[in-house]
Amino acid sequence: MTGKVALEGLEFHAYHGVYPHERSSGNKFEVDVFVVTDFSQSAFHDDLTGTINYEDLYAIVKEEMAKPSKLLETVGYAIAKKSLDSFKEARSVDVNISKFNPPIGGVCKKATVTVSLQKGN
Repeated sequence: MTGKVALEGLEFHAYHGVYPHERSSGNKFEVDVFVVTDFSQSAFHDDLTGTINYEDLYAIVKEEMAKPSKLLETVGYAIAKKSLDSFKEARSVDVNISKFNPPIGGVCKKATVTVSLQKGN
């Protein structure tokens, strides 16, 4: 039996961006992470082992968001990879990272990058 564990709307002030001012002053980011997993053990035994612990998943996102990077793709991949490596039950991970008011020379609420990773890739 498969299911999905998600954390949505996680907010961080982080220092990701290509431009020096983005890496010095930082910006507001939003992260959504979705983990497809096997729920069989946790559903039948009502036990946290055998599923994805929200707190542990949040800790992974927080740790990776704290590492300045030029590209959101790099951060998204790091979150997805570490999540797959940390949870044996995880089958795939999708990570959305949004940067608010990106410096594109026009009005834009947020720019979003999505990274998808499956076990074995």
